[in-house]
Amino acid sequence: MNKERNSIEFKVFGRYALFSDPITRVGGEKFTYQVPTYQALVGIAESIYWKPTFTWVVDAIRVMKKIQTESKGTKTLQMDGIYPSMRSPSKIKEAGISDLSYYTYLRDVEYQVLAHFEWNTHHPELIADRDENKHHNIAKRCVMRGGRRDIFLGTRECQGYAEPCTFGEGTSPYDDYGKLHFGVMFHGFDYPEHTGKGEFSKRLWKWSRMKDGVIDFRESWKELETQLVRPMEATRFLVGSNITLLDNDPNEADLQTKEEQT
Repeated sequence: MNKERNSIEFKVFGRYALFSDPITRVGGEKFTYQVPTYQALVGIAESIYWKPTFTWVVDAIRVMKKIQTESKGTKTLQMDGIYPSMRSPSKIKEAGISDLSYYTYLRDVEYQVLAHFEWNTHHPELIADRDENKHHNIAKRCVMRGGRRDIFLGTRECQGYAEPCTFGEGTSPYDDYGKLHFGVMFHGFDYPEHTGKGEFSKRLWKWSRMKDGVIDFRESWKELETQLVRPMEATRFLVGSNITLLDNDPNEADLQTKEEQT
């Protein structure tokens, strides 16, 4: 598989994962997709390293362990209506009522991920931060460290862990398996920071599929259906106020120094 020059490769694994199918959440219960969504993988890459100067593009994912699920009974608190509100300002705070729901998780998961970053051209105020070599070196260093922030697999209770790997190495139970289709699948969100439009949209992948254990997301961009969710304004950054450039950030300068020493 072709790799971009600013690519990172890592494996992500955990005991459980929950990439919820939106259709199953209407009744308060959750059922996982068989594989991670594109948006979930972008979130994992951003937990490893992210700056608003660029956006992560996931090229492919490889399923390294057999797809298996496990259902659990979960007691959730029904918080709706127990606090005072504009509709009922005189309402007295009440204790939450617990409810029993069944969540279906993926169990014992491991994936290899191949991703690269592209400049976010909708932030011209950050053009001085576009140093591909430095960002790439920091990203690789962050992969070695297991990420800069907590990694979770679809939902917060499913802790994930990242380690460097070489995409395509090792064996998978789906090697030479052929094609496996997943039907219509949630792909991701389009934020105004990424599109330059004043709207928030969602993407659906109409013919999601896996071949020999590999999902090639580069094929998905021709098979998407976009739906508007609501109008939204893009976040703007002011250097020195709500963002620090790469050369002026002491934490990232420390990562660059260590990368140069290795």
